[in-house]
Amino acid sequence: MTKSVEYFFSIGSPWSYIGFDAFAELAAKNEVVITPYLTTVVEENGGIFSRNRPEIRRAYWTRDLKRWARVRGKELRLEHRPDLSDPTPASLFVIAAYLDGQDWIGVARALQHAFWSEAKDIGKSDVREAIVTSAGFDGAALLRRQADDDVQNKWSADRVHARDSGVFGFPTYVFDGEIYWGQDNLPFLERHLHGDKP
Repeated sequence: MTKSVEYFFSIGSPWSYIGFDAFAELAAKNEVVITPYLTTVVEENGGIFSRNRPEIRRAYWTRDLKRWARVRGKELRLEHRPDLSDPTPASLFVIAAYLDGQDWIGVARALQHAFWSEAKDIGKSDVREAIVTSAGFDGAALLRRQADDDVQNKWSADRVHARDSGVFGFPTYVFDGEIYWGQDNLPFLERHLHGDKP
């Protein structure tokens, strides 16, 4: 029987990047249909942007990211990053691909890799167009689609849904009414998929 998981994530979240492939593999293995919701940290639910955390916590956060990146086989460039613009607009490419029935996972993967492993400025439309084009997608079409009403409406609705679902940080997975926050919770999600509900 096919199962459905709501997947809340942010292109600008390194944790979303680190856990992305692991979740995609888990979903494929367990015949899970993923419904993606893209947004940013939901501060009204208690989410905190890393830039607003005390330095001691930020230092630990950085060490933990590096540990998990090695576990997941991800290259993560955290130091010596150039000044980059807000990566949030890249979410619109992913939403457009999803709404058009394209490989939104591939689009998200290409953009996240470019931002977190190569420190490319995906906040700039020409940069993200080139990235997804080189990954085998129609970057020009996605660039045109990002301003369309259905894409913009889903972007707005995704944030409301995240807020109303109790989401505050990323990635978050919701299955059968149960919230799993963080890619380190994937083992618990998989157990739930097999009937072990908390």
